[in-house]
Amino acid sequence: MRRWRFPGNPRTLPGKLFRWALMGATAFVGISVAQVVIYKVVPVPVTLTMLFDDNGITKDWVSLSDIDPNMPRAAIAGEDAKFCLHHGFDTEAIQQAMERNMRGGRIRGGSTISQQTAKNVFLWQGGGYFRKGLEAWYTVLIEAIWGKRRIMEVYLNVAETGIGTYGVQAGAIRYFGHGADRLSRTEAARIAAILPLPKKREAKSPGGFTLRHGNRIARYSGSVRTQGLESCLK
Repeated sequence: MRRWRFPGNPRTLPGKLFRWALMGATAFVGISVAQVVIYKVVPVPVTLTMLFDDNGITKDWVSLSDIDPNMPRAAIAGEDAKFCLHHGFDTEAIQQAMERNMRGGRIRGGSTISQQTAKNVFLWQGGGYFRKGLEAWYTVLIEAIWGKRRIMEVYLNVAETGIGTYGVQAGAIRYFGHGADRLSRTEAARIAAILPLPKKREAKSPGGFTLRHGNRIARYSGSVRTQGLESCLK
């Protein structure tokens, strides 16, 4: 049996570079898979976004079963209506976002809840093709290893819900004085409405766009339930 060898001469610079690149890629794959496997059962203790937040960290991990169903419904209604239908990427939403951005104005993304979770847990904020590539890789991993219910649970626990506030439990206490286990449809919708810009929007006594967007999410939340768009969480 012939032994497999690295292409080229491993003693030359190109050969060494290829060997190092292959070793680095193999190590990254192993580490990233291990991370995802661990966080399938272990609560995410901290993220890079939290560590670099000058406002401190207020958070309290709760299981999805201890979060009122109104909250994941609002997240689906406001962030990712096809959450239970896609495998991590909503190609139609991405295409629409690209077309809107090409026309100018405020840049908008087409990220799914799965992509946002992958970014929030394993990566850093900001754009760039390199980070987007890593985000895509981690999205594939969490879809394959975690499943939808765990993705939603992690998302609702690490998403920034206010200045120095992370997760819907801390957000519910901050804005409404009670836990996420008894969020009304309106309260859940208002938290969902601030998720894109949590440092600039307030869920309590909102006005303008946040109020209108929250009301719209509250209406769509009913459709999420009646149309079975939350079926993957059961």
